[in-house]
Amino acid sequence: MAKESMKARERKRQALVDKYAEKRQALKEAGDYEALQKLPKNASPVRLHNRCKLTGRPKGYMRQFGISRVLFREMANKGLIPGVKKASW
Repeated sequence: MAKESMKARERKRQALVDKYAEKRQALKEAGDYEALQKLPKNASPVRLHNRCKLTGRPKGYMRQFGISRVLFREMANKGLIPGVKKASW
């Protein structure tokens, strides 16, 4: 499980990205790159990192489900994810 501080930092970055999204878009369209550089670093969406919604694990993230591969496997085996079952052939 990820540290709470790491999860909090990621939430803070997401809030900043959401706050400055319109302003960033307007500055990009105007071509004002000097003003863009004056925005906070964490306002850039490139600095976000996908994390598991339940555990905060940064690696092995599955976009379609929003959780890590480890949790996905556990939940799929228990039948908690609709439409997903273990393959057998």
